[in-house]
Amino acid sequence: MKSPRRVVIASVAAFATVIGLAACSPGSTTSENGKVTITVASLVPGSSKDAFAAFYARVQAFEKVNKNITLKPVEYQWTGPTFASQLAGGTLPDVFNVPFTDSQSLLQAGQLADITSDVNKLSYASKFNKSLFAVASKSGHIYGVPYGPYAYGLSYNRDLFTKAGLDPNKPPTTWDEVRADAKTISDKLGIAGYMQFTSGNTGGWALTEQTYSRGGRMEVKGSDGKYTVTADNPQTEAALAWLKELRWTDNSVGHNFIKDWSGMNQYFGSGQTAMFPSGSDVLTSLVQTDGVDPANYGLALIPTEGANSGVLSGGNVATVNTKTDAAQKAAAVKWIDFYYIQKLVNKTQSVADAKTLIASKQPVGVPQLPIFDKATLDTSLSWIDQYINVPKANVAPFQDGIFNQNIIAEPPRHTQELYAALDTVVQAVLTDKNADADALLKAVNKKVQALIDADTF
Repeated sequence: MKSPRRVVIASVAAFATVIGLAACSPGSTTSENGKVTITVASLVPGSSKDAFAAFYARVQAFEKVNKNITLKPVEYQWTGPTFASQLAGGTLPDVFNVPFTDSQSLLQAGQLADITSDVNKLSYASKFNKSLFAVASKSGHIYGVPYGPYAYGLSYNRDLFTKAGLDPNKPPTTWDEVRADAKTISDKLGIAGYMQFTSGNTGGWALTEQTYSRGGRMEVKGSDGKYTVTADNPQTEAALAWLKELRWTDNSVGHNFIKDWSGMNQYFGSGQTAMFPSGSDVLTSLVQTDGVDPANYGLALIPTEGANSGVLSGGNVATVNTKTDAAQKAAAVKWIDFYYIQKLVNKTQSVADAKTLIASKQPVGVPQLPIFDKATLDTSLSWIDQYINVPKANVAPFQDGIFNQNIIAEPPRHTQELYAALDTVVQAVLTDKNADADALLKAVNKKVQALIDADTF
């Protein structure tokens, strides 16, 4: 699952005066007389003017070198619960993103355009991490370009740590330490010391991360290739028991227990909680939509314990609408290449992107994982080292250790349905002291297993 989690398509007219771009409806694309117009996903609704200005600057730079292509940005944010209706309603832009978890099911269902020929023209097409690229391909055909892979980390407010008498340079490294620090912060400052996602499929996402960190799995592949849902594993039960202690014994998780991705980010950005686990890329959105100052932000590794433990990872796939024609698909891949990938493989574009972000007061140097290999990522970061404005020491606890962690992909089958079912379990534990977690998890097993068993591919 990706961070963000909601699909909203809206006009960008309020920001068009910033750079003179006209807003449009997602369906107003054209391809004629050698001129191509496509709609492209821009930023999540509620992003700052500075963030939109940075995005539009890149649009202008693209159009300057692709004079036959006109881009019309629309606001966009993914979430599992609403994506199907947006897809069915034809309101998706020509270029949009989906999380790793959904790209395979969407391409299997014929809902993503085949962009094989256009992607294969890219100079780096053969250099993608093959296991990563598998999320967007089938039988040699390509249906999207992976970008922005993340691993789960523990975000924390350094200022609140200091005010509570904790050392922000020594974030917790075990779940027991997270609990202890959460209680200290809650007792001294009267806020939630710790909180995690609970709704919009993000509760299940976060619970899966907690399970992985303890060595458990939500789905297990048998020797016959079939998947079994195992939500009632001991590690998930331990994660829920831990969360129950924070809620009902320590009272350190606040009082608002329904938090989706945007709501949780806002909660953290407004200083109502000091810690929450999320994707390592979340700082970009925290700055753009929630006013977080990178100087007060810290990112640590997710605590791991026990055999087979690891860190949940995911990412995004830039995809193309099936309603596009050949010229529009070619234009779409050019935009995907320019906006998402060139900054990783081209020094000039990397520096241009960083300068644009700096000029618009956006974060540069947000922790990331490689889509090619670590050496390529390190080289791209060296190109923009002088422009990095995210304090390196603040994210060093994560960045220095993540490549030594066991990185684990999200559950592969009916992921969003699994997450949605687990949402209710997390909410129950936080709102009902007597919730029977084991019974609830067994019900999740039954519900999601039926979906997997009904699959024909």
